[in-house]
Amino acid sequence: MKLTDNVLRSFRVAKVFRENSDKINCFDFSPNGETVISSSDDDSIVLYDCQEGKPKRTLYSKKYGVDLIRYTHAANTVVYSSNKIDDTIRYLSLHDNKYIRYFPGHTKRVVALSMSPVDDTFISGSLDKTIRLWDLRSPNCQGLMHLQGKPVCSFDPEGLIFAAGVNSEMVKLYDLRSFDKGPFATFKMQYDRTCEWTGLKFSNDGKLILISTNGGFIRLIDAFKGAVLHTFGGYNNSKAVTLEASFTPDSQFIMIGSEDGKIHVWNGESGMKVAVLDGKHTGPITCLQFNPKFMTFASACSNMVRKWALTSSE
Repeated sequence: MKLTDNVLRSFRVAKVFRENSDKINCFDFSPNGETVISSSDDDSIVLYDCQEGKPKRTLYSKKYGVDLIRYTHAANTVVYSSNKIDDTIRYLSLHDNKYIRYFPGHTKRVVALSMSPVDDTFISGSLDKTIRLWDLRSPNCQGLMHLQGKPVCSFDPEGLIFAAGVNSEMVKLYDLRSFDKGPFATFKMQYDRTCEWTGLKFSNDGKLILISTNGGFIRLIDAFKGAVLHTFGGYNNSKAVTLEASFTPDSQFIMIGSEDGKIHVWNGESGMKVAVLDGKHTGPITCLQFNPKFMTFASACSNMVRKWALTSSE
């Protein structure tokens, strides 16, 4: 089934999960779309079955806490950043709840974590103003970049390049094989003093980059030329919350939640807003992702996850 404006307007909340007692920090769909994993300030990692629409199991990271979490290529392992004790990144086997490896190095909170779509490489960005490149097979950092400010970073869908957003005003593109030579492209944006960048994502076709902010707008830029194609606004974010913005898997639509619990959807080509979905969230929607394989998406506010699916009738 193809996503269209009308199809997007027909999404409704199919399930509400109340597994968490505290704020949900992050979630990530497995590459095959069969499970979604969430992390929360209650130190829990909850694994949900997307097809059956129910929680599968809960693991805990009581000692270190759990903040950003990402699936690796194996559906039963994840990497995650901590929010207690230290800023080491941990590589966890979900199958037996054992750590496979630790990745120490960051000295402040990790604010960006992106897994390569093709191999065992991942990148992390931290408030210590560095971006580090890692390989799951080694605890040693494979590459280190010092920046002037808070970084956001992400791999492109082919895993050949990564983009780093620096100081909330420029995007730098690096070739993974020669990133120590510096960026091969730098796109300078208009600096906006009212907010800072909180996320950066590539579309699945690799042509677009989505920059999210803690203000009342997100930007869509051309991944090759750096030109701003659209600036999307008109949603509420008065408290400067970090709201996750996402592409649909076909790269055609862009979605973001808002502080009043509604989800706003735009057509990436026309720039027009096509839907405002009300999931009756009680607070700001901080996590929002579309399933990479199935016609569902998930959203989370303070401590509730909602699974969205298509309804047969309008």
